[in-house]
Amino acid sequence: RSMGAEIEGDGTEVIRIQGKTSLNGANHEVIGDRIEAGTFLAATMATGGQVLVRGIQPVFLDSVLDKMAAAGAEITREANAIGIKMNGRPQGIDFSTSPFPGFPTDMQAQLMAALTVAEGPSLITETIFENRFMHVPELTRLGADLTIRGNTVMVRGKNELVGAPLMATDLRASASLVIGGLVARGETQVSRIYHLDRGYEKMEAKLKSLGAQIERVAGEE
Repeated sequence: RSMGAEIEGDGTEVIRIQGKTSLNGANHEVIGDRIEAGTFLAATMATGGQVLVRGIQPVFLDSVLDKMAAAGAEITREANAIGIKMNGRPQGIDFSTSPFPGFPTDMQAQLMAALTVAEGPSLITETIFENRFMHVPELTRLGADLTIRGNTVMVRGKNELVGAPLMATDLRASASLVIGGLVARGETQVSRIYHLDRGYEKMEAKLKSLGAQIERVAGEE
């Protein structure tokens, strides 16, 4: 519209566009990546501490924030930022993925990683994609207690995980393995991180700025 387009139907199931012969130039600011923001929130939920993620409108992550709060996280919502404070281990929760505004499938793996160290069991159901549990076998290499039953994973939280060499299989799985490595005792090495780079810019640098002991190893991409 800022370019002169005629568009109607905001907030409805039908968008109507009236074609025009030309449009005007305009400036537009892209909204923050809700999945990147959610990933850092999940990492904080797993490891504990307090983090403020700027550049994200909470409304785009309401379903995720509600589940994190149910797991014991203190969530604060600002106009363009989200704060999280986590004292102690998360509590086990259940959730199912669904289209927006439901819980996003692209946050399923990251929250699962955080729940591997929860107090109590969690039940995670994937309803959007098939073969969306490629991260499960890798997380179990850290000692996570995970059982796949159809499109559901039973997570039995453990007191701690132990570092191990892991292999990323896709974008969100790679993020979950990094979270698992952050909370695990000892060293974890995640290979094939070119998957991670498709969706996160300098993730290791951002985590390092928060105090994480993490570095990119040359030749392991």
